[in-house]
Amino acid sequence: MSDVENKLEKLGVKIPEMAVPVASYVPYVDADGFVFVSGQLPVVSGELIAKGKVGDSVGMDEARKAARACAVNAIAAIKNAAGGDLDEVEKIIKLEGYVASDPSFTDQHLVVNEASELIAEAFGTAGKHSRIAVGVVSLPMDAPVELSVVFKLLK
Repeated sequence: MSDVENKLEKLGVKIPEMAVPVASYVPYVDADGFVFVSGQLPVVSGELIAKGKVGDSVGMDEARKAARACAVNAIAAIKNAAGGDLDEVEKIIKLEGYVASDPSFTDQHLVVNEASELIAEAFGTAGKHSRIAVGVVSLPMDAPVELSVVFKLLK
């Protein structure tokens, strides 16, 4: 088990199998060691754990849990791209967080913090990343949060 997986285990996180795409795209693309992970939804055991708009039908706690689930799914894709060894990740470069928001909701950054914090805890210094957290009108399948990650493999 990798050091990263040991850290995740201590945080109570079990890495699932990588999600299968639900449309016409691939889970990630490796461009000479720079890997772009497709958007990850808050799916646990094959089901969305939340639906709706943050600030309306989805509260802050539920939205943060959804962001964490997205991060766990992104880590599953990262593990797959890294040949099963998360210690092969040199750097998490960027996290993009999209939050389906009620028009009056302006705390998208606090929702996405949950994902950023998990990735930083798991990957340590290599997990410190640039980020964007934006509000959007809607997301696929009425998900409240979607994340995308860019990282670099050791080579």
